[in-house]
Amino acid sequence: MPTYDYVCDACEHAFEHFQSIKDEPLKKCPECGRRKLRRLIGPGAAVVFKGSGFYQTDYRSESYKKGAEAAKKTAGESGAKDTNGGKKPETTNASKES
Repeated sequence: MPTYDYVCDACEHAFEHFQSIKDEPLKKCPECGRRKLRRLIGPGAAVVFKGSGFYQTDYRSESYKKGAEAAKKTAGESGAKDTNGGKKPETTNASKES
């Protein structure tokens, strides 16, 4: 349901009202009580993003998701090889002295 902007021509009170598109426009001003209310024509609906964030990958196609899952499985099966040959990383004397 859309939110409409209204303004009273008598007292210049402006407000927004949430109502169905099928509802009749409001006529009576809630501030002064006169029947001088008119609905403003706005730029239309806009995309509103709410929440912690949106990412391009949130809306990927199913074929992309299946391909990405297959790539993960392939990478997991090959196993990440240790470049140190299983040894612990060496520490330098500078880090021990600090």
